[in-house]
Amino acid sequence: MKKKQSGAKMMMILTAILLGIIAIFVVINHKSSETSNQANEGTSGGKTPSIEGQPILGEKDAPVTVVEFGDFKCPSCNVWGETVFPKLVDDYVKGGKVKFAYVNVLFHGQESTLASLAAESVWKHSPDAYWDFHKAIYKEQPEQVKHDEAWVTNERLVEIAKKFPAINVEQLQQDLEKQQFIDEVKKDEKLVREFGVNKTPTIMVNGHVLKDPFDYEKIKSLIEKELEAGK
Repeated sequence: MKKKQSGAKMMMILTAILLGIIAIFVVINHKSSETSNQANEGTSGGKTPSIEGQPILGEKDAPVTVVEFGDFKCPSCNVWGETVFPKLVDDYVKGGKVKFAYVNVLFHGQESTLASLAAESVWKHSPDAYWDFHKAIYKEQPEQVKHDEAWVTNERLVEIAKKFPAINVEQLQQDLEKQQFIDEVKKDEKLVREFGVNKTPTIMVNGHVLKDPFDYEKIKSLIEKELEAGK
């Protein structure tokens, strides 16, 4: 009887030791992963999303690619477009150093999809009017406290398009009704999943994700580093 009790006690001790070792390993591995993620942020060697077929601003052969994953229903994307984007265009895009691409994110469901379909239509048929139309959609956002209210409709998008003579409004209406560019929107969804995008805006410089997309000094630093590396 004593031998059985002694054996059971030993088994319990060994089990406790084993569980303790496993727990220590999990904690160490988690901390190592966190450290690795922090170290990789903003460093070189990142993978750049494919921008084939995406709306692009700037020279196609520009050495640095900046990608925005944005949602037309996202207030922060609107603010980024009004504050950081113009600086980026003036400092780097106009000089041929950076090309800027936009990838649609659909975090707000049907309205995000509808706005993206309209933007894709304009990009395909009237690319010269795309960025003005893009900006005009964002400007239609209601006040912050009302931003979750439904406001993106076919009719609203058509009214926005009418402000730009270069846009074929009838073509846009047809494309929206038929969801003509749904495959392009689905391609964007795939990129969002592939690159683990979980917030908007997400800004990438040659594949390196900005922790704070509003930190323009960090954006400049990454661009300059990439330009130097490309010499």
